[in-house]
Amino acid sequence: MNERKFGEFIAAKRIQRNISLRKMAELMGLSAPFWSDIEKGRKNPPKLEKLELLAKHLMLTDEDKSIMLDLAGKERDAVAPDIPAYIMENDYVAAALRTVRDLGANEEDWDKFVEDLKKRKE
Repeated sequence: MNERKFGEFIAAKRIQRNISLRKMAELMGLSAPFWSDIEKGRKNPPKLEKLELLAKHLMLTDEDKSIMLDLAGKERDAVAPDIPAYIMENDYVAAALRTVRDLGANEEDWDKFVEDLKKRKE
């Protein structure tokens, strides 16, 4: 996982896209000082709907969007904001998470599980 902070990550992506801080704030419907505080880590990352808008404006890849969401969650000391609704809508997900927790699943176990799921798509 990328060890950068949320604000550092989005500032770097914004600069890569040649979007000024003021323009980004305007696109996000926020003031430039408020947006600056987000990028500098003085304010929490925005909520999911704004993060979706941010991903669109920054033209993030799926991988970069996942990184952004993970960093936003960590910054708030929570899970990535796109995850809770999925868990709440699917009782079996919470049950599965408890099972793997109780069984002490490690990263290797999860990697195998994900790879097995990906094979189903092929």
